[in-house]
Amino acid sequence: MSHKTGALVALIYSLVQATAIAAPSANSLRTVAEQSGNKRTGRYEEVERLCPAFQQQWPQQVRCFEFGRTPEGRPMLALVASADGTLDAAAAHRAGRPVVLMQGGIHSGEIDGKDAGLLALREMLEGSLAKNALKTATLVFVPVFNVDGHERFGRWNRPNQVGPEEMGWRVTSQNLNLNRDYVKAAAPEMQAMLRLLGEWDPILYVDLHVTDGAKFEHDISYNVSPTLAGREPIRQAGVALRDELMKRAAQQGSLPLDFYPSFIKDDDPSTGFAVSVGPKRFSQEYWASRNRLGVLVETHSWKDYPTRVRITHHTIISLMEMAARDGKQWLAAAQAADRESAGIAGSTVALTYTNTPHIKTIDFRGYEYQREPSAVSGALLTRYNDKRPQIWRIPLRDEVTPDITVTAPSGGYLVPPAYARMVADKLTLHGIEFRTVEQAQTNSEVEVFRASKAALAGSTFEGRGVFSVEGDWSKEQRAVPAGSLFVPIAQAKSELAMVLLEPRDPDSLVSWGYFAAAFERKEYMEAYVAEEVAEQMLKKDPALRREFTRRLEDPKFAADPEARLDFFYRRHSSWDERYNLYPVFRVANPPR
Repeated sequence: MSHKTGALVALIYSLVQATAIAAPSANSLRTVAEQSGNKRTGRYEEVERLCPAFQQQWPQQVRCFEFGRTPEGRPMLALVASADGTLDAAAAHRAGRPVVLMQGGIHSGEIDGKDAGLLALREMLEGSLAKNALKTATLVFVPVFNVDGHERFGRWNRPNQVGPEEMGWRVTSQNLNLNRDYVKAAAPEMQAMLRLLGEWDPILYVDLHVTDGAKFEHDISYNVSPTLAGREPIRQAGVALRDELMKRAAQQGSLPLDFYPSFIKDDDPSTGFAVSVGPKRFSQEYWASRNRLGVLVETHSWKDYPTRVRITHHTIISLMEMAARDGKQWLAAAQAADRESAGIAGSTVALTYTNTPHIKTIDFRGYEYQREPSAVSGALLTRYNDKRPQIWRIPLRDEVTPDITVTAPSGGYLVPPAYARMVADKLTLHGIEFRTVEQAQTNSEVEVFRASKAALAGSTFEGRGVFSVEGDWSKEQRAVPAGSLFVPIAQAKSELAMVLLEPRDPDSLVSWGYFAAAFERKEYMEAYVAEEVAEQMLKKDPALRREFTRRLEDPKFAADPEARLDFFYRRHSSWDERYNLYPVFRVANPPR
């Protein structure tokens, strides 16, 4: 054997050895889902093992890191992947790279996103799919958001879902639904996620779910925000993203929907569907309020797990390819929307939306069904025959219009010192600008909100006593103590600030009960004292006497001793003028 031949053999042998060594490493990155043909999903220890293994396999392109801890002490893990080695947020921003943040398992029984995402990430790194995406875009992937819920593992945690064999639980160990927590941010997991979002500021935030509901043929829905509302530059980007995502899904054999398929009347297909602009407690709506793109991905629970993982996988690959191609345009649209939001002072802002009367009839791919009385519940029951597809011609309410609107303040909001710490914590989590007022001011003209009605819901919701208030803003002279917070309206996150601080927004701090004590009556006048006070007031004030006489013409008022005495107490100097006063003010000009 010649020297050259021997060298060649040695080289080939070394390559074979290297391949043999690499093969088990690559194989070790396969998930339990892959190994079982997507019949099963792995426990969280699999994420704890695979996260550093990805980094070890691709040390220049992947970083595994912990971004928080759950109440039960488990690490919240994320992987960042970038072909150019920019594996921290500051570097990605300096390079002008579009960042995509995807998460699985916010509802941990709906775990398609974890298994589809780990597979898609490996394929992108290997170059077999979306091979150029990571050259242009950076991916931050959170395999499981609700980690404690994931480990509450069981076979029947999702009784209306086909597979996997076992799965996690919908809510956290504190019994909180994370996809209702984006604004109030009560859960430690959500606080960690908001810090992660604030650090990376992804142009695209993708939340991977599985929907509940009726049996039908459609296998996935995409709820992209903003599309129906929002600042025009980023709204146009959202519409284009949605339309292309729908087209790609159809080309891959899916039957996608661009609205959430929840019947207007539960369990009655004939009532049809409605598009909506949801409250900001939901992931994609929250992120849209920050002038970025949010996508809620919902595979259909009655499709089997292999089908759902495959469709979610296709969606992840499509979104990464689109982000690589269009991400810089999305960033420009977001920047333009930020500039618009910083200039909303004095303009009308919609806090909520409702459907218009407009309806169009759609052909919906359902199954043959019957509505009949149930021998068990006594209610009307829908029985589907999933062996017999059927086209449903049903209504879709396809338009929205503003419902609750408010005029944005000219200057911003003032939060008195008594509430400053609580509000500052929330503002900081959301990245909303504010500053502390250093110098006290007396007799400043402000706008105040006095509730004409404040109602506490009959039961708690997500661990909070939920309030609804009626009332409006009016001008008053009030002191502004040193130590108050000033939240300027002239900032990119102005509309998110209004979500938190406008009391009639369904996700405001008022609505979530953080100012509940302001709507509680604390001082009273005993009836015998009120009788004497009322007699004196009637003697001294003829105008008051005439007003009281007119009120007595109302039989309901006349028959209510407490209301009659309260009439005088509310006009007496001892009345608590702060009762039903929302302790956040609006100002036309920034304070000193």
